[in-house]
Amino acid sequence: MTTSERTPLGAPLTVLAAATATHGTGRDEDIPLPKLPGFVESAFSPLVFEVAARCLTARPCDGSRTAVVLAALTGDTTTADLASSRMVSGRVHNPLLFMQATANSVLGHLSREFGITAQTFSVSTLRDAASELLDMADLLLEDPELEHVLVVGVELGGGERLDAVYRDLATDGGLPVPALPAGAGRSAALLLGRADTAAVPTPAAPPVPPGSLQRLFDLAAAHRNETETHAHQ
Repeated sequence: MTTSERTPLGAPLTVLAAATATHGTGRDEDIPLPKLPGFVESAFSPLVFEVAARCLTARPCDGSRTAVVLAALTGDTTTADLASSRMVSGRVHNPLLFMQATANSVLGHLSREFGITAQTFSVSTLRDAASELLDMADLLLEDPELEHVLVVGVELGGGERLDAVYRDLATDGGLPVPALPAGAGRSAALLLGRADTAAVPTPAAPPVPPGSLQRLFDLAAAHRNETETHAHQ
């Protein structure tokens, strides 16, 4: 599947592999939270690693020519809030929580596991995640040393602080507030490259909450449907 939505710099992007995962949302497709050594309490890093690993396993790449970009609105707020509450209550500081609260930590783990030595980035976006990530992939693939970009978006259900952030952003932009339960999370990943043929146009998307993954999930579903169609031909 190809997309032409945000590819002004070069040939259209194509989706080579896609994966999605949800945890604790109450939907039928929810999965148990994957175990990830060194990461506890939060769904953020385990879900990021899960979808990224699925893509890289389905379509193995040269790690020296594969960049990774992770997008989230506020990062791992579950871990950050836990570390803060422990500090305020006077409990002993846990360095593990400080480490995993940094979004780049899971990218380091992913890079080690899959031999990725090209660029890795974590970005916070007030746009929808798909737009931000497609723009980044388009720019990165102008580098002739790169062949692929793995893009990952992650979204958490939150506590009071995250809910307040969403409400403020929704009020300012007139956008809906996402409804993910506390402790829940969802993530989507696309492995992208340059397309050899013209891109398939995609319809305009309705307004989504800041940082929303919905369009990433839509692109992943379209890729899955196209793959299944080709498999049955």
